[in-house]
Amino acid sequence: MKQNLQDQQHVKILIVDDEPQITRVLRTALSTQGYSLRVAANGVEGMEAVHEWKPDLVITDVAMPEMNGVELCREIRAVSEVPIIVLSVRNQEAMKIEALDAGADDYVTKPFSIQELQARVRAQLRRSSASEAEAPQILSAGDFYIDIPQHRVVVRGQDTHLTPKQFDLLVCLAQHPGQVLTHRALLHAVWGTNADQPEYLRVNIGQLRKKIELTDEPAYIVTEPWIGYRFRPTGNDEF
Repeated sequence: MKQNLQDQQHVKILIVDDEPQITRVLRTALSTQGYSLRVAANGVEGMEAVHEWKPDLVITDVAMPEMNGVELCREIRAVSEVPIIVLSVRNQEAMKIEALDAGADDYVTKPFSIQELQARVRAQLRRSSASEAEAPQILSAGDFYIDIPQHRVVVRGQDTHLTPKQFDLLVCLAQHPGQVLTHRALLHAVWGTNADQPEYLRVNIGQLRKKIELTDEPAYIVTEPWIGYRFRPTGNDEF
């Protein structure tokens, strides 16, 4: 038991909720288990904490101002596979389903049992640990081979030299093939949460395209107007 408590002290849990009463309950329930906790009052603050603090698990309400839990799930899933547990009340069934579709892993209905919450947290952390042990350090799909530890990129059998930012950008895109990654998600993932200059992204996407695309009409990195970019490792919709 002592060893288990010591292990949990290294686990970071982010709580995102705008209700002080709920955050107090969650703090009490989880601090007794030895977890390290941080609280954010809304989705915007929560996303900043995801980038800066890199929690091992996120617990978020679905109904919040500025950025709700559904939007937060989408933003997190664009850059991270961290487990997400959503909190909802019984009459928020549609939003709860939407949050699960957006990437949440589990949900707890308010009012909730402390023991149930603790059990669901432990279950998600176990699954996350198992997934991390199997996380690939080499991405191979379509025309791309990316060796992350060696910082090596091979496109169509040819070594391709990228700058560090271009490499980070390609890795982020390649880890989510076929998914639309928003401008903000990519900026935060590569430049950090303080990055608010879209031209950083536009310029680096342009430079990256010059190094990997075959023609002036992008096939691998496709622009989704007003939203972001979609990565297609085979150059078409099949990946």
